[in-house]
Amino acid sequence: MKKTLSLLLAAALLFTLTAAVVQAEDAISIGVVYKQSGNPFFEAGVKGFEEAKGELGFTFEHNGPADSSNEGQIQIIEGYIQKGVDAIAISANDAAGVVSVLQSAKEKGIKVVSWDSKVNAEGRDLNIDPSVAQNIGRVQIEEIAKQIGGEGQIAILSAGATMDNQNTWISYMKEELKKPEYAKIELVTTVYGDDLTDKSYQEMQGLINSYPDLKGVISPTTVGIAAAATCIKDNGLTGKIKLTGLGLPSEMADYIKDGTCEAMFLWNPIDLGYTAAYASVALVKGTITGAAGESFEAGRLGKKEIMDAGDGGTFTLVGDPFRFTAENIDDWKDVY
Repeated sequence: MKKTLSLLLAAALLFTLTAAVVQAEDAISIGVVYKQSGNPFFEAGVKGFEEAKGELGFTFEHNGPADSSNEGQIQIIEGYIQKGVDAIAISANDAAGVVSVLQSAKEKGIKVVSWDSKVNAEGRDLNIDPSVAQNIGRVQIEEIAKQIGGEGQIAILSAGATMDNQNTWISYMKEELKKPEYAKIELVTTVYGDDLTDKSYQEMQGLINSYPDLKGVISPTTVGIAAAATCIKDNGLTGKIKLTGLGLPSEMADYIKDGTCEAMFLWNPIDLGYTAAYASVALVKGTITGAAGESFEAGRLGKKEIMDAGDGGTFTLVGDPFRFTAENIDDWKDVY
């Protein structure tokens, strides 16, 4: 009897171990690449992948270059290719610069999803847009115009000159500024902080020094807007140089409360990573190919429609940007 029981226990243990091995072998693996390591926006995005992992059972690694470089992203992608991941989810520093290495990944059967900042169509299977680019550009112009009373000099403090999302939003800002209601607003320059805090601060200081009549600044990057707010406050210019853009509530709460930044915008980066994870798994499983007209379920965010991006590729949307003010910032500052 004891011998029979021992055999049964051994068989059960072997079955459990075998099932665990099979499950591990079958688990979809995703290599996540973001623009920069240590960036709170992307750290929040990783939380979205973690949440989706708990629901879908995939595995993932995540990394980004410390210097926001295209070369650094290429090295990370090459490492993922060598590891044989099933999908790569990337927020690109250079939409064209990573195409070649991602095409190599696709040739090996690896699915490619870009999120937050797209990859050119030939290097991706699907792009996850946080919101409609035109609306992102428009609301920031509307906001700064309101803050400066509809007239005066403004400047843009962007991230990197090659970052597709930044350039797209800025192009829509410039289009918006052509409207008659903004005729008294002058965009004097666009500068780039490369999503580095020190450089963004220096660029903001340069704007202050170079344009004594500057009335407002738009910074469509979480690193840039936080650095700009610090610089404005350090120079005693709170309320004199208005500020808006895209910022993290956790980083900007104090600046919003003290009036350094009256209002700003952002979507939820957790939802962005969450959607990218669901799209990656759907592509690997073959439930979608990334073609326009298809759709996939994105967990708590519901069904996502895949649309023609107009650049030879496709995209889906997460949601519209949200306006943060002193009235609502406490509701969000501990979320992300």
